[in-house]
Amino acid sequence: MEYQYPIETDWSTDEVIDVIQYFQKVEEAYSRGVDRDLFLEAYRRFKEIVPGKAQERKICDEFEEVSGFSSYRTVNAVKAAESGAKIKMK
Repeated sequence: MEYQYPIETDWSTDEVIDVIQYFQKVEEAYSRGVDRDLFLEAYRRFKEIVPGKAQERKICDEFEEVSGFSSYRTVNAVKAAESGAKIKMK
């Protein structure tokens, strides 16, 4: 992908890597589909780094603006699916 991921300057290197891995899971959901349970694992880690709803919305909106992929819609689809399902976004 030819865009930059939204990151905060006060995050550690490990946190930046984990946030990027989360956004890569969102991308994967749109490209070839993603395992629900692996996505939720990445999302839980993302929420440890970005616990506030306002900050989450800001970061995810920035990501959607540059990528066209909706983290919000993906999370909703994943939460609605059963364990072990593969989620493919359109």
